[in-house]
Amino acid sequence: MRFFIDTANLDQIREAMDLGILDGVTTNPSLMAKEGIRGEENIRKHYVAICEIVDGDVSAEVIATDYEGIIREGEALAALHPQVVVKVPMIREGVKAIRAFHSKGIRTNCTLVFSPGQAILAAKAGATYVSPFIGRLDDVSTDGVELIARIVDIYRYYDLPTQVLAASIRHSMHIVDCAEAGADVVTCPLDPILGLLKHPLTDIGLEKFLADHRKSQQ
Repeated sequence: MRFFIDTANLDQIREAMDLGILDGVTTNPSLMAKEGIRGEENIRKHYVAICEIVDGDVSAEVIATDYEGIIREGEALAALHPQVVVKVPMIREGVKAIRAFHSKGIRTNCTLVFSPGQAILAAKAGATYVSPFIGRLDDVSTDGVELIARIVDIYRYYDLPTQVLAASIRHSMHIVDCAEAGADVVTCPLDPILGLLKHPLTDIGLEKFLADHRKSQQ
């Protein structure tokens, strides 16, 4: 399973890269605004800056919801850098645009997916990635990880090439659960990734090793 970081913060992207586990980045207008990146030109420059840090795919989201607007924005984003994957919402016009992008060789990430039916449509249209938002499903008392497992089963049964990118990850156990469910990718903030490092027995064991080493030096 690959790890993407869901942020527009360049320092956090570099930290994940330094950890040696980062495979790509997802971001969106809200995350850009959080970092103070505003204006179309500045946002596109920031996407390029992200691509220059990481080696893998970088999802860049369209704002338009009409077909012509999605195509126009998506083509402009794809032209920014070879690593850019165009992030398109799971709406009727978005599915149509995904098919058009697929025919042009432009890779896409179908976002805001909340059901197996939506995931089937995204794959049929030719999406490179499909992004089920598991944390938001959990918020409304629905099992988000179960959705990941169902989509994975459907894609494998029909040998569909679309990759399942688990999004809206809220904590470290979400990452483990998605790995067990067979997700191809998880995308999340840096903290849940760093949380995977932590275990009290690791801390206790390390302290004992260090204490024994100090005794051996006396």
